Amino acid sequence: MSTVDINQLLNQMRHMAAQADKKPGTMLEGNSQAGAFDNILKDSINAVNDVQKGASAMAKKFEAGDPSVDLTEVMVELQKASVSFEAMKQVRNKLLNAYKDVMSMQV
Repeated sequence: MSTVDINQLLNQMRHMAAQADKKPGTMLEGNSQAGAFDNILKDSINAVNDVQKGASAMAKKFEAGDPSVDLTEVMVELQKASVSFEAMKQVRNKLLNAYKDVMSMQV
C-alpha cells in the first residue's frame, strides 16, 4: 500500500502557481505575442487532457484489481483532474466574456 506524498503535491501546486505568475516578454512583433498565447492555451488544454487520461487509466487499473494502485492515489488523481477541468472551464468563461466585451465596444 502506497501513501500520497503531500510534499510532492505541494511542490506541484507551487510549480503550477509559478508558471501562472510568469509574465510574458515584451512584444517585439504583433504575431509573436499571439503565437505565445496560442501555444500557452494549447499546452494548458493538453495538460488538462493528460491529467484526465492519467486519472482515468489509474481508475481502470484499480477497478481491474491491480494491487499496485491504491484507492487514495486514485481519488487524488480524480480530484486533480476535476479541479484542472473546472479551472479550464473558468478560463474559457473569462475569455468568452472578454471577447463579448471587446465585440460590444463601439469604435
